This record gives sequence, structure tokens and C-alpha cells, in this order.
Amino acid sequence: MSYRKAEQILPIEVIELIQNYVDGECIYIPRKENTRKKWGEGTKIRQELHERNISIYEDYQNGLKTAELAEKYFLSEKSIQRIISKMKNAA
Repeated sequence: MSYRKAEQILPIEVIELIQNYVDGECIYIPRKENTRKKWGEGTKIRQELHERNISIYEDYQNGLKTAELAEKYFLSEKSIQRIISKMKNAA
């Protein structure tokens, strides 16, 4: 997130009104509800995690144990179990 100068985007009346509440402080203005992005929409992380989970499930089907998978993918055994369960239900 980058900062923008209020003087460049807001009318002086709005700036003066905001200064009544916060003077010289940084504030966060959230996006409108209908313009918010879901987690991972701005990057490829969702796809990467899905591909990783497919690999985990394939390794599991090929005989690797949850402890081995946890070590291979740097996850807890509980996370591996959750991923395997989720992939089984999706199939």
C-alpha cells in the first residue's frame, strides 16, 4: 500500500473536516465492500497452494506417510491431515 497526499486528491473542505478528528496522523480508509478483493486475488498464491496440495495428495496416494509429508512440505502433520481430508472430499 502506498501513501498519497490528501491535498492532491481531496477537496480542502474534506481535509479540514478530517483534521477535526485526526490532525497530522496517518489513517486507513477501507475499500468499499463491493470493491474488496478476496484473499489471494492479487497474487498467484491461491493457485500455488492448490498445486502444492495436489502434490501432497499425490504423494500420500503414492505411499508417503503424514510425518514424511510434513517434513517434505515444511508443514505440521495436522495441516497435512487437513489437506489430505479436503482433497479426498473434493475428489
